[in-house]
Amino acid sequence: MNWRVDAAVQTPAHSALGDVLSYSSTRPLVPGTLVRVPLGRREVLGVAWSVHPADPAYEDAAGPMALKPVAGALDALTPLGEPWRDLVAFAARYYQRSLGEIALAALPPPLRELSAEQLARRLRRQAPAGAAVQEAPRPGPPPSAEQAQALARFEAEPGPFLLFGSTGSGKTEVYLQAVATLLEREPGAQALVMVPEINLTPQLEARFKDRFGAAAVVSLHSGMTNPQRLASWLAAHGGAARIVLGTRMAVFASLPSLRLIVVDEEHDPSYKQQEGARYSARDLAVWRGRREGAKVILGSATPSLESWHRSRPAEGEDAGGRYRRLEMPTRIGTAALPAVRLVDMGRQPPRTVLSAPLLEAIGQRVARGEQSMIFLNRRGYAPVLACSDCGWKSECPHCSAYRVFHKIDRTLRCHHCGFTERVPRACPACGNPDIAPVGRGTERLEEHLGELFAGVQRSDGSAVRIARIDADSTRRQGALQSQLAAVHAGDVDVLVGTQMIAKGHDFRRITLVAAANADGALFSSDFRAPERLFSLLMQSAGRAGRDAAYLSAQGSTAEMWIQTHHPQHPLFDALRRHDYPAFAQRELQERAAAGMPPFAFQALLRADARTQEAAQAFLNAASAAAEGLAGAGLVTRYPAVPHAIQRVANVERAQLLLESSSRAALQRLLAALQPILHGLRRAPEGKGVIRWLVDVDPQSI
Repeated sequence: MNWRVDAAVQTPAHSALGDVLSYSSTRPLVPGTLVRVPLGRREVLGVAWSVHPADPAYEDAAGPMALKPVAGALDALTPLGEPWRDLVAFAARYYQRSLGEIALAALPPPLRELSAEQLARRLRRQAPAGAAVQEAPRPGPPPSAEQAQALARFEAEPGPFLLFGSTGSGKTEVYLQAVATLLEREPGAQALVMVPEINLTPQLEARFKDRFGAAAVVSLHSGMTNPQRLASWLAAHGGAARIVLGTRMAVFASLPSLRLIVVDEEHDPSYKQQEGARYSARDLAVWRGRREGAKVILGSATPSLESWHRSRPAEGEDAGGRYRRLEMPTRIGTAALPAVRLVDMGRQPPRTVLSAPLLEAIGQRVARGEQSMIFLNRRGYAPVLACSDCGWKSECPHCSAYRVFHKIDRTLRCHHCGFTERVPRACPACGNPDIAPVGRGTERLEEHLGELFAGVQRSDGSAVRIARIDADSTRRQGALQSQLAAVHAGDVDVLVGTQMIAKGHDFRRITLVAAANADGALFSSDFRAPERLFSLLMQSAGRAGRDAAYLSAQGSTAEMWIQTHHPQHPLFDALRRHDYPAFAQRELQERAAAGMPPFAFQALLRADARTQEAAQAFLNAASAAAEGLAGAGLVTRYPAVPHAIQRVANVERAQLLLESSSRAALQRLLAALQPILHGLRRAPEGKGVIRWLVDVDPQSI
């Protein structure tokens, strides 16, 4: 008897081939089995999604009606479980992508190339390591009163939980103790711990391995080599790894005994994938926890407004949110949150980069042997190079953006398409040799600090040591780890950097943090910009004064300095008081009045084309065709507009916003739009269109 195997494979984008392709098999495969199947002229990896007895009408069919046989099954690997397949199916359905695209992207790349025999040998080699005896967890420090209360509620209530704890309140210790309690109660259980950035994984991995032993912990993130990712994935899938630490991709890890999910810094935009399938790992973690009966903790000092709203307590006729809010407002020990000082830059001399009071405060820290951190979320030497005679600027010829001046290698580099050229000796337009940088990036700020502190000496008579950490200074393998180690060792007096240094790091000797230019997002057209700015500034402030004993020994206090032209802005008032609830209340009131998330649901339909006219015409045609579709009456469709950065790599980009107070209505419309979009792509309206995509719950508009 033959069987029909419906397999999820990674079909070409916008191929409209459907979620699964059918193949024939001489034996009944278990759903979830990895299979190698023919696709065109290639043989590709797929996942057997469902298996049925073959239809007699097709068994003797020939030509195009005949089902191609499965080339082979990777039987040595335990089939992917039904909960994992449900997660993939939900993500594909909700984020409007194909089943195979999500499923295959969730698997480690080496699996796509291994034959059944090669995989079997790989599993035999890994078996001894997987059989290693798990160490008993080492005891942690006794929890504080707030930590003990949060852990007690976590054990007693179903969740999901929002752990709202100030920076330095010991949220990581809560995660560690929650995992330890789980493994003590259920030795075979597994926990998934997610972080937003790759550079935060090593320090968290060190803490978990120190507590639980190296054999119990594996990491999963895109910074690993393919063999490392495969080994970690196999350890998790086989149950040998009890704890998986990873970035957003880890939400799709195969964990057959998953009982706990932690999403640290849950507010971070990095949890939203920005290429391909644009899923939110945080939201999928909550869905996965509910599907698999695993408890979920979302942790942050500055929660996303969506999570804050969903964790609101019941009040009057409002039944409250479905999350449980756990609060830890104070820092561990006697450490206090840093005092926030605002510098009105309108009262400073023109072209002031760092105000005199701030420089004096940094100098005092240097004299006492303490560390300072200056945050500027713009890398490079200057955002643009310009000619004062003719007005020429260093525009990218391929993008609607300027190329950034990098002085270290004397290049103009586009941070969108990567186009790089040497800095011209004179203005390309008029020949003026006096072209100058405009604005400042971290590279120029580092140089400026070096000039300002050139004559200053440390207490031991040596020169002030200034370091920079950003995407440019950490390109080489291991560069970030060595730079962070130098900061932790006290070999740096003033640290300059982008948001890479603003969150998650436990710097014990930093007592002053400064934001050099905090006004950029105050008046942005993106309604989420104030939320991101408040979070970034509060997280930056959290790097200062984390060690109460060190502060006491130094006779010092922790400070956060913010340079702004708008010191009276309500955002800064809430920040001075470290009052996230007040900020959140004000923002939520404004969003409720405007009908914006979390009180509405959004999706962006995006199109890339050879011309802006073609991109917008395609989107507007899709909007017109949506009239009368299921859910259309409850969804507002706005006209197509150019993307914020209209052109990237000579491709014009446009977007169309869809918004509704009903998530179900928006999803129905998006699903009904899919065949229309495929049809338009092949119609005259699609001429010149390179690709289109749907971005559900977008993080920026």
